[in-house]
Amino acid sequence: MHSSLPARTGTVRRKTHETDIDVAVDLDGTGAYRIETGIGFLDHMIEQFSRHSLIDVKLRVDGDLHVDQHHTVEDSAIALGEAISQALGEKRGITRYGHAYSPMDETLARVSLDISGRPYLVWRAGFSQPRLGEMDTELFEHWFHSVAQAAGITLHIELLYGQNNHHIVEAIYKGFARAMRSAVEIDPRKGDAVPSTKGMLGTGTLEV
Repeated sequence: MHSSLPARTGTVRRKTHETDIDVAVDLDGTGAYRIETGIGFLDHMIEQFSRHSLIDVKLRVDGDLHVDQHHTVEDSAIALGEAISQALGEKRGITRYGHAYSPMDETLARVSLDISGRPYLVWRAGFSQPRLGEMDTELFEHWFHSVAQAAGITLHIELLYGQNNHHIVEAIYKGFARAMRSAVEIDPRKGDAVPSTKGMLGTGTLEV
């Protein structure tokens, strides 16, 4: 933890008729995690995000999986994004931008992001099978869209090439993790300045 800055942690409780979620994050962690979404493959991917971003994540979801996976996937991403946004606070001193090329065997993914306060997702990736484990592959794009919206991130995800569906999604999550690790890092040259000429960065606003 940087002594000149407050603790960069966030906790969110989200309870609806469809899901009951508790999440806690520490941006200055070591990549420790405890993930329980009820969807094994999603647990594995969020664990990869935590480990490679060094953001500690505790996430518990009790969702209506007897209906389908949509609400659990969407709401877990919203809650995680909200916790990250809370932990970032005014975003003082952060690097703000991050990018990563993420190879996994025959697959290469590229992730670029800006903690801008302007949530946006560009998704240029696809899968050749409808499920991985028990998870619907169409929901991965939705997960990233929900995280970007809740955290206020401009997020570009591209599959440059790849064939194995497991490798594709894991490369994307690891690339997202490495890009986030760079973006949330404190830049010692910035002190506690907000990285914007407007002097503020807030979710849903139009700062540059």
